[in-house]
Amino acid sequence: MGTEGSRPDPGSRPALRLVSEEAAWALAERGVRASVVRLPQSVHGEEDKAGFIGRLIAIARAQGGSAYVDDGSQRWAAVHQLDAARLFRLAVESAPAGARLHAVGDEGVPVRDIAEAIGRRLDLPVTGLSRDEADGHFGFLGAVLARDNPASSTQTRRLLGWQPAQPGLIADIEKGHYFTGR
Repeated sequence: MGTEGSRPDPGSRPALRLVSEEAAWALAERGVRASVVRLPQSVHGEEDKAGFIGRLIAIARAQGGSAYVDDGSQRWAAVHQLDAARLFRLAVESAPAGARLHAVGDEGVPVRDIAEAIGRRLDLPVTGLSRDEADGHFGFLGAVLARDNPASSTQTRRLLGWQPAQPGLIADIEKGHYFTGR
């Protein structure tokens, strides 16, 4: 599980994340109160129709079914947009220099649960796909959906008193706003 103390994988994308974190830490070493707020795979909310969940919904519509990879037990961290915004404000106001913060409301939502919520809302079948089938169904997102990538915000919550207050990812999908207008 990724924690605030985890260093980004130098081989991971986007490489810009590693560069920006290194720049923030260099500034902190020079006395600038710079910190890093890391966002999870899904930053969701009513304005997210073109984001990651919106893309999964568009793929489900185009493919005629919602899907997950293997048994769907891979986990994604997620945060509501308004909770993330509140953490950015807290970071600016009071995070110590060099702080690594995680904007994580849901530590690990199983990908199968995401696919099932999308399938329910669209009234489409939900299926598990092999890794090879996932690439055909999801395109480049197949590799992303196959990774288990939970993350914790325990240290962030303790440091800044931040507590997510908005709906979690599945509850947000169930609200239905992702499925109105395109």
